[in-house]
Formats: sequence, structure tokens, C-alpha cells
Amino acid sequence: MSEGPRAELGTFLRRRRNEVVRADYDLPPVGRGRTTGLRREEIAYLSGVSVTWYTWLEQGRDINPSRQVIDAVAVNLRLTEAEHDYALGLAGFAPPPRPVLAEPAPVPLHVQHLLDALDPAPAFALTPHWDIAAWNRAYEGLFPAVREAEATQRNLLQFIFTDPWVRSMLPDWERTSRQFLAEYRAEAGGRAGGPQHVRLVGHLRAESEEFSRAWDAHEVERFASRRREFLHPVVGRLVFEQVNIVPQDAPDLHVVSYLPLPEGDTLTAAARLLES
Repeated sequence: MSEGPRAELGTFLRRRRNEVVRADYDLPPVGRGRTTGLRREEIAYLSGVSVTWYTWLEQGRDINPSRQVIDAVAVNLRLTEAEHDYALGLAGFAPPPRPVLAEPAPVPLHVQHLLDALDPAPAFALTPHWDIAAWNRAYEGLFPAVREAEATQRNLLQFIFTDPWVRSMLPDWERTSRQFLAEYRAEAGGRAGGPQHVRLVGHLRAESEEFSRAWDAHEVERFASRRREFLHPVVGRLVFEQVNIVPQDAPDLHVVSYLPLPEGDTLTAAARLLES
């Protein structure tokens, strides 16, 4: 094997693979109780490449990995931004400019009108990266942090996995959080190598071990309307049917609404959200 960038890339990835903690991936010890290091087949599976191809990558063979593959390996090895850029450089790619977190674009006025008309049913509009771009008064009453958060931090997955208020309101938090993540993954397939997606996944891996375990489970699920239950600290128990509407003239947005169900007099309780 000749010395050079490919050999260094292989050595670098192998060392990082051997250093990760298996429990962080919800994996049991291997061998004689070894708790660190992933097998090559494990990181290959997580990154969506064959074991043979990944072995060649670590061996420094003269192969041509795509930027998307290097990004996937970097995310799954949980490399820092500096390490990720280093791996890209060794593979012959210029490190991408780090995207500046930007506020979601304002939603069309008619989408905001739709959200407002749904009061007292909580409703909000999601961008393709699951940023919350707009909401109505009932949703703000259900989840006040949406108003208080910086616009660049209003991401649904971030709230679900890192906000204690959300966790305290959801009696089925573990199931709900994994279902949301499976739905996000189903929608994000075409953007999996994009800088915003890579940054979001990397940030949430650093912030939440539960996110990392759920992400590594690779669950994928299409959206389906379903029953949702909340335990609100002010108005009490709320039971909704969650529905998802995609406006035909704003197809990049998803309007998610929680329609009150008769259980527990949710309609009356939901009306109190407008007073919160």
C-alpha cells in the first residue's frame, strides 16, 4: 500500500472506528467484553455501503468514494467538524462552507390564515428540514417555547429530543420521539448528504444520546394520522388526532394540526390554551 492521502484516510477512519463506545450505538460488548470499537460490517451497514467496499476504504485502496459516502461515514463515526473536514480533504474534496443557521422563510400569508382558522386546535407549519416556520395561538399555548426560542433553533426534532417541557408533556415520549424520527428519515432521503441535514444530525447526536440510539436504529416510516396525548401542566390532559396537510400551492410545507377528540373534554381544555 503506497503512503499518501488515501492511506492516511484509511488509518484515520480505522482509528476512529476503534475508539467509539459501543453502548453509544446501543450495541452490546464484543469478544471478551470489549466495549469500544465498531466492527467494519457495523459501520458499513450504518453508512449504507458494502463491507468489502468499506474495507477497501480503510485499507487505502485506489477507490473513489463520493462526498456523500464520506459524509455518511463521518456522521456515523460521530466525527467533529474539524475531523469531518480532514476526512473530506484526504478524499480529495474541499470542506464545505459551514451553513449559517438561517431563519425559515416566512410562510405564505394564506398558510398563516389556515393555521389561525384552526384555533383552538394547535397547528404549525414545518419546512423540509422540520423547522417550525409558523404556528397558531393554540400551539403556542401548548408549547410556549416555540415563541421564546430563537428562530434558527425552532426545529421540531430538536424540541422533541432536547426540551424537558416536551418530554414532560408526552406520556409516550419514547414511542412518539422514535416515530417522529422515523417519519423525518422517510422524508429526508433525498437530502441525506446535504449540509443542513448533516449539521442537524451531528448537532442532535452531540446533544442527545437517545437521538443517537434512535437514529442508528434506521427506522423509516411514512406519516399516518394517529392519536396523540399530552399532559399539559395548566389545562391538563389533552387527546388529539394528529393530521398532516400539504398545501398544493406550498408543497414544501407540511401543516401539522392536532384535532381535539372527545376524550377528557379536550375541546374545552384546548380552548383554554388560547388563554395561556
